Amino acid sequence: MTETNTSALNPSGDPIRVGVYVCHCGGNISDIIDTKAVAAELAGHPNVAVSNDYMFMCSDPGQALIIDDIKANHINRVVVAACSPTLHELTFRKALHRAGLNPYLFEHVNIREQASWVHKGDHEGATRKAVRLVAAGVEKVVRQDELFPIKVGVEPHVVVVGGGVAGMSAAVALAGRGLGVTLVEKGVALGGRVADLDRVYPTEERGADLVQDLTRQVGGHSRIDVRLGSEVVGLDGHVGKFAVTVRASSVASEDQDRLVRAGAIVIATGFDHYRPAQGEHGFGESPAVITLPDFQSALRQCPASQTSLQANGRSVRSVAFIHCVGSRQIDGVHAPQADGKVNDYCSRTCCTATLHTIRQVQSRFPDVDVYDLHKDIRTYGRGHEAYYEEASRAGALFFRFPDDEPPTFAASTGGKCAGTITTRDILTWGEELEIPVDLVVLATGMVPRDIASLIDLRKLPVGADRFLQEVHPKLRPVEIGVAGILLAGACQGPMDINEACTAAQTAAVKAAILLANPTIELDPFVAVVDGERCDGCEKCLAECEYKGALTMADLQLAGATVRRAVVNPAMCVGCGACVAACPPRAVNVAGWTLDQFDAMVDAIVAEDVGALAHTECRAGVRHIEFAVISGGN
Repeated sequence: MTETNTSALNPSGDPIRVGVYVCHCGGNISDIIDTKAVAAELAGHPNVAVSNDYMFMCSDPGQALIIDDIKANHINRVVVAACSPTLHELTFRKALHRAGLNPYLFEHVNIREQASWVHKGDHEGATRKAVRLVAAGVEKVVRQDELFPIKVGVEPHVVVVGGGVAGMSAAVALAGRGLGVTLVEKGVALGGRVADLDRVYPTEERGADLVQDLTRQVGGHSRIDVRLGSEVVGLDGHVGKFAVTVRASSVASEDQDRLVRAGAIVIATGFDHYRPAQGEHGFGESPAVITLPDFQSALRQCPASQTSLQANGRSVRSVAFIHCVGSRQIDGVHAPQADGKVNDYCSRTCCTATLHTIRQVQSRFPDVDVYDLHKDIRTYGRGHEAYYEEASRAGALFFRFPDDEPPTFAASTGGKCAGTITTRDILTWGEELEIPVDLVVLATGMVPRDIASLIDLRKLPVGADRFLQEVHPKLRPVEIGVAGILLAGACQGPMDINEACTAAQTAAVKAAILLANPTIELDPFVAVVDGERCDGCEKCLAECEYKGALTMADLQLAGATVRRAVVNPAMCVGCGACVAACPPRAVNVAGWTLDQFDAMVDAIVAEDVGALAHTECRAGVRHIEFAVISGGN
């Protein structure tokens, strides 16, 4: 334990006065944790001037309670014990700012996810743990210096990567807000997957017409520069001032690369269709088994005057559609993909797309028998259920197979039909069926497009489903963990056209807000190097994963030229890898210093909160131990 010192002072010389506020979270916390006992225990801390509990600290009255205490009781540090900081840390920082206090003199302690929710069967233990976590927060905040946002200049230009409907929608929206746009498309034409579609649901418009309209808007805007047959091969700089290298596929010399400077980047690279494995439901073994995209293409090319459905040179009298091919896969039932994982996610759009196609078949070829084989049907969009009802009324037969028993197809030789589907039907209490069909259509799901080279340029976050990972699906749905890079469309997960264009509009608005002012303010939680302690060993550089965030430079120190580590705060993400690698403890992350970690560990293992106080912390490696305790939001 450290020695106590009850005369903790601000740099101004005023005593440190901490306000502690424990949230009930509407019962999420207070039903398990004795919040009044936590507040009372922390009131005994020598640096705590006010300690209260309240039903909803994030509410307007809850924030007003903090603001009033700051003004009336001269509170100069605040600790809120509540839910995850990902939800309301910014809320409380803004409250401090409104009260005239530096918003970074604040610590958010998560006692919901880290105490009440994980210790529902031990109320007393959860309360004791909450006391220690809040005490650790107090010890951290009393050692917190004032921090100020990092300000970076802005380039009022956006690079949009991908020229499908999402990319084009984003480009048009951005240009309409006065920003310059470079639209980079790898293919030789704009439009992406939608250009391959005939009629789209729910409007029944032609895919080609949608693409043509968007292409006209893109081409008619003076602020949009379209780069076809090109791709992004370099990405340097940081939010506000990215340097993007765009290379045309026909150009072999790097000297002819085009450098585009942009304040933000929108990724709209789209998706690929799942390609069934050899033998999956007979695919690749029988020409009678095709994918839904191939079948839709064949329908589009079929003349309107044709009265019978044809496939492989013969009339099709019956067709079966099998759902969830490449989606909602199960370990041990379905073969894994190249990375050893199965596609356990739902592709969301396949059910409606299948039913929409069934209705086209029924409308054009009413004599064809239609069978639909599914695990269940998820027509989640407004009006999409109507396709199921219409298909059923028009005579389509629906069979529901068990999750772990997908249908099998066996081709016939010389028979009246192309083959037979064998399946069990849950709707008829497990009856085994054999369905003779002339054609099998596999409703294949969406898989992420291979953009590994783009991901590697900036270590873009990828989810378990291999799509790009947003920060939060509800609170920050088009943002990723790399500042200034936004997502649009199916690059982040399966979406239909409406959803992709909505996401594109959202990304455009986010980018426009980000670039609305001459400078951008970034959080100051970045690495800081103490030049007097740094010995120039460069071990920190070996650990830094972010190009340009940490470099070596010659500096003048005590009249001598020395080589020291230097941080570019606009490119540093505050991961702390350099901190762990520095033998003389010369590197810290602002707001998360080693001394703060040491003090937090002491608070967690202390037996008496009242014995704790602000002190000079000793050197050591206790921060490594605490990293395990405090992990997670």
